[in-house]
Amino acid sequence: MELTFDIHSVKPVFYDIPKVDTRLTWKDKLGAVKVRWGINRNDYRVNPGLYKVGKPDSQSDVFISANYKLSFDALRKNLALLDAWILVIDTKGVNVWCAAGKGTFATENLVKSIKSSSLDRIVKHRRIIVPQLGATGVAAHIVKEQTGFKVIYGPVRAKDIKTFIGAGYKASAEMRKVNFSFIDRAKLIPVDVMQGKYKLLLSALALFILSGLDRQGLLFHKMRQTGLVPVINLGGAYLSGIVLAPLLLPFVPFRAFAAKGAFWGVVITLVLRYLYPISLLQTIAFGLVNVSVASFMMMNFTGSSTYTSLSGVQKEMKIAVPLQIVFAASGIILFIISKLI
Repeated sequence: MELTFDIHSVKPVFYDIPKVDTRLTWKDKLGAVKVRWGINRNDYRVNPGLYKVGKPDSQSDVFISANYKLSFDALRKNLALLDAWILVIDTKGVNVWCAAGKGTFATENLVKSIKSSSLDRIVKHRRIIVPQLGATGVAAHIVKEQTGFKVIYGPVRAKDIKTFIGAGYKASAEMRKVNFSFIDRAKLIPVDVMQGKYKLLLSALALFILSGLDRQGLLFHKMRQTGLVPVINLGGAYLSGIVLAPLLLPFVPFRAFAAKGAFWGVVITLVLRYLYPISLLQTIAFGLVNVSVASFMMMNFTGSSTYTSLSGVQKEMKIAVPLQIVFAASGIILFIISKLI
């Protein structure tokens, strides 16, 4: 049982608050790896509510977190040697940045969590530290009006929290800067690879079957002889859109992500034609499909990137998706024609 004090009545209030360790166990680390590969990703969460780190008292800082476990773990491991409270709000297992955009890391949820946790009876001060990436979802003035707590926006990265506190709860320009480094982009690749694996396999099977087309009908021996090339092209386009394009994101001179993906679709088509010589008609056919697939896969990356805005993504999709459909359909038609002439 945790003993705290109600600052209004100065009567002891007993509150059962779970304590969390700042050290991540092998199980935590294994869970993070599995989530990176899309395993149990939609259910990787902690229960909403108030937690304590170290031996916090009524003067200890209160940090706000999403209930996505990766977000929670990133915060708690950077609170080592501190005495603090963590208030976890229910974001449906979504990270802070995405939840702020989806409306779950939001003013209403934050206010509700502050009240339901009786935070005003736990701490004497009236401040909470909200991660900067959640700022778009939180109206600080409304939180203040409805709860009495002042919202302080913390740094972008949890590793800067101690420096932030030491500077009097002030973040430097560097702490406010959102980076999207090579490593950051690489961490997102496994999830994208796994999310479309079944569609990739079905599409590859369809192309393998179509490769057996002949004027005489559908021939199995032709599938075995020529089916590998379209499958390799499809796989190359898929991987170029979710591996090459994100990793080399800053180096392709197009603003639209769909265009960046299309660029790599062209590159992979030319490379594979060099490695596996085919007719000009089939090259054009595969090129159209590859551009469509790589462009679409890279466009999916917009939701993970700091390079884009919601309005920009919507505008891009209105133009890109119809073109991707036309390119894919045209490529498949040309591939079928190339098998029949």
